[in-house]
Amino acid sequence: MGTEAEVVMVDGIPFPSLVNVTKPLSLLGHGITDIEIHFLQIKFTAIGVYLDPQIVSHLHKWKGKSAAELTQDHHFFQTIISAPVDKLVRVVVIKEIKGSQFGVQIESAVRDRLAEIDKYEEEEEEALEQLVEFFQSKYFNKDSVLTFYFSAASPTVQGLFGG
Repeated sequence: MGTEAEVVMVDGIPFPSLVNVTKPLSLLGHGITDIEIHFLQIKFTAIGVYLDPQIVSHLHKWKGKSAAELTQDHHFFQTIISAPVDKLVRVVVIKEIKGSQFGVQIESAVRDRLAEIDKYEEEEEEALEQLVEFFQSKYFNKDSVLTFYFSAASPTVQGLFGG
C-alpha cells in the first residue's frame, strides 16, 4: 500500500510517508501505544494515521494552534473523524499480544474517550462488544499489521490483518 518515496520511523517501525488506496494519502500523525503490565510500561503498537490532503480545508479553525492545544480539543478530532475525506490507520505490532488483550485495550480507550465527551450509549457499547469479540481468537506476532481504511464514499470500514 505504500510508496517507496520517504519513510518515517516510529519507534523503529518504518511508515511510508504516502500510501495509495484509491488515491494517495499522507502520513499526518503517528505514535505508539503502551500498556502497563505489573508496573512496567510496555510498548505494544506503532500507529500511523493517513489522511487525504484535502483534510486541511476542514481544519482552518485550528491553524496556528500548538500540538498540546490540539490534543486537548475533542472538536478538532471530531472534525477530522467526520470530514468527508479518505482516512487510513496502520497499526504495527511492536510486542506480540493476544487478540483478547488488544481488543480490551481498544475497548477501554474508546469507551473512556466516548464517555468523556458524553457520546457513549447503547449503540456504541454494542459496537465495542463486537470489536472485542472479533479480536478474541486472534494473536498478533511482532510486526503484524492491521490496516483500517475509512472511505469518504462509504460508511463501512475496511479492515485488513496481516500477521
